[in-house]
Amino acid sequence: MVLWVGVYFACALAVASLLVFETPRRWLLALRTRGTAGAARLPLRRLAWSASAMLLLAGPPLLLFGLREQHRLDGFAEPSVAADALVARLLQGEQLVPPPPPPPQVFATAEVEQVRPALSGADRRWDGLDAGFRQRLLLVFKLMRERHGYEMVLIEGWRSPQRQDTLAALGPQVTNARAWQSWHQWGLAADCAFLREGKLVISERDPWAMRGYQLYGELAESLGLGWGGRWKLMDFGHVEWPRAGVKPPG
Repeated sequence: MVLWVGVYFACALAVASLLVFETPRRWLLALRTRGTAGAARLPLRRLAWSASAMLLLAGPPLLLFGLREQHRLDGFAEPSVAADALVARLLQGEQLVPPPPPPPQVFATAEVEQVRPALSGADRRWDGLDAGFRQRLLLVFKLMRERHGYEMVLIEGWRSPQRQDTLAALGPQVTNARAWQSWHQWGLAADCAFLREGKLVISERDPWAMRGYQLYGELAESLGLGWGGRWKLMDFGHVEWPRAGVKPPG
């Protein structure tokens, strides 16, 4: 790889020198018209200066590339490593416990059904989620409550392949993912919303909820989770934790 980068820089600088430095152009012109004897009459000092300039231009990039494995900019750790450290620091060894679930009727109102079809059949058991993902999500809930005053609710966690296909059949406004194309099937994704005065608030058309989703997404991403608010087909309440060694959706 270093060899190819060196060849690239050499070619690029040679072309640049023809446009910038007068001496190489004159040397090539003399070589073509008067042969090597004519080219040799050009001052060697100018040729030396041109060669030195090209080396100075090419040297630093090549040096940085060659040392890329040995040096890393301070303060720029791998995102997953930084997120793991933040989670550990915030938890301080504590294992967070899921909050008590809201009454079932909270999820069965006409308003909720309009925004989130078939939610009454969703699995909201916290123990259906991956243990590491569960702690991260509970930490998001804790920080949302303590820092921003939002009470959050898990509206769906683990999802069976059969239910995934059922939801996909409702159309892209619900989901584009079919069975085994969602991290829900591995317990590594969750859909969440807010509780306000005992009522479930899901729609981002509510300015209060939209502000909450923005804060929720920021916190989730800081803890190493992916947020559905970044998607082309945005899903503001969705977070997921893709794991190495687990077959990705697709």
